[in-house]
Amino acid sequence: METVQEAADPRVDMWSAVCRAVALLLGPYAEVVLHDAEQDRVLAIWNPMTTRRAGDPSLLGELDQLERSADDVYGPYEKLLADGRRLSSVSAVLRDPDGRPSAVLCVNLDRTPLEQAAAVLAGFAAPTAPRPQALFDQDWPDRVHQIIGSFVRSRGRPVERLGREDRLAVLAELDQAGVFAVRRAVPVVASALRTSRSTVYSLLAELRARRTHS
Repeated sequence: METVQEAADPRVDMWSAVCRAVALLLGPYAEVVLHDAEQDRVLAIWNPMTTRRAGDPSLLGELDQLERSADDVYGPYEKLLADGRRLSSVSAVLRDPDGRPSAVLCVNLDRTPLEQAAAVLAGFAAPTAPRPQALFDQDWPDRVHQIIGSFVRSRGRPVERLGREDRLAVLAELDQAGVFAVRRAVPVVASALRTSRSTVYSLLAELRARRTHS
């Protein structure tokens, strides 16, 4: 972990352990900078991301344009490097025992790895192409799972928490899809609904009785 700093400064001595800890935790993806709050210059940098060095201007005036997120803390706010990398930055004013600003600690986190990971996840989550129906016409267990899965998602609760009316409703969808015309469909439906075969038979009887009397 590279550190660039000026000659010994009591503020660097005081805060270096904190800065080093943050730099170690966030690895090569974070630059930690300690600024002189009065002279507006860089005191030390851990994991430098640019050619900026200790003694260079800090340009802390940008903080005047930001809203504080907490007492003496600004950000996270966005910054942009010349190579196009986006940073999430946070700055904290460090005060001396008399309450006067002594230094400003800034952490600049490179968002590139996060954005790359997000792109990979978004790719996996992208909509799939419609499945070839001809391949699934005879796969009635898959149809059972599709219907029950869609029903569960629409209700927003797990299958174990479906009430009696919910179960009747999903059985009605399965029946309309012709699932129960298939021999041995009931055991598959019972397994998918996490219930017994007798319960499915009972609900089917109730469902069909309601249709008869409606």
